[in-house]
Amino acid sequence: MAVNRAAWDERVPIHLRSRFYDNDSFVAGRCSLRAFEIDELGPVDGADLIHLQCHFGQDTLSWARRGARVVGLDFSEPAVVAARRLATSCGLEDVAEFVCADVHDAVEAVGERTFDVVYTGLGALIWLPDLARWAAVVDRLLRPGGVLYLAEFHPFTEMMSADALVVEHDYFAAPEGVREETTGTYTDGGEDTLHNVTWEWTHPIASVLTALLDVGLVLELFHEHDHTLWPRWPFLVHDEADRTWRPRPGTPRLPLLYSLRARKPSG
Repeated sequence: MAVNRAAWDERVPIHLRSRFYDNDSFVAGRCSLRAFEIDELGPVDGADLIHLQCHFGQDTLSWARRGARVVGLDFSEPAVVAARRLATSCGLEDVAEFVCADVHDAVEAVGERTFDVVYTGLGALIWLPDLARWAAVVDRLLRPGGVLYLAEFHPFTEMMSADALVVEHDYFAAPEGVREETTGTYTDGGEDTLHNVTWEWTHPIASVLTALLDVGLVLELFHEHDHTLWPRWPFLVHDEADRTWRPRPGTPRLPLLYSLRARKPSG
């Protein structure tokens, strides 16, 4: 986790100035959430929402713009500092709080508070070695009747090579994780970076669902989606209208994202 934190700390300023995140348009009012997330979670006006692994807070603040009182939590101090500044720039500092803590320590970091919604966004679970421990945190953060809403990159994509639909990697996660070493980051810019080693864990969908069911959450919704947020393979084409990437029209569709909603029983 310390190795991963060093990599994320270094990449925060690169992401802040990237075209990928386009902070200027976000401050001007752009919503960073995907349309399916808004539809599937439903209205959040007046809800208390916590966003786990929030990076520098665009998605967190997008939920605030939709009427939620939000807490964003991330283990990167530079990301949390940037998120607080972004909240001020957007005029949302009164309804948005950002906390620096490891996701496994979230309950204590927010003072044992509970929430109507626990939200976690794309690219979060791959950094977690133990989904059972994560699900227990989610359960403790939720009020009775509250919901977890999760949107994530489909683990199908992690099986494939970088350039083609050729299986190169195991679908089932190795408990010890996989060591990756990559210069730069997924956004535009091409900056040189020093902290290039990360540890990642690919979680099959069954592992995610089982972890949530084991803590007693009730699955209400599970969807797979045929688009993603970045050019995962060179044959994907960009849809400028919704800022997504997908195979060319007329070619077979692929499962690139998935989403779920699970509720904590009321009694």
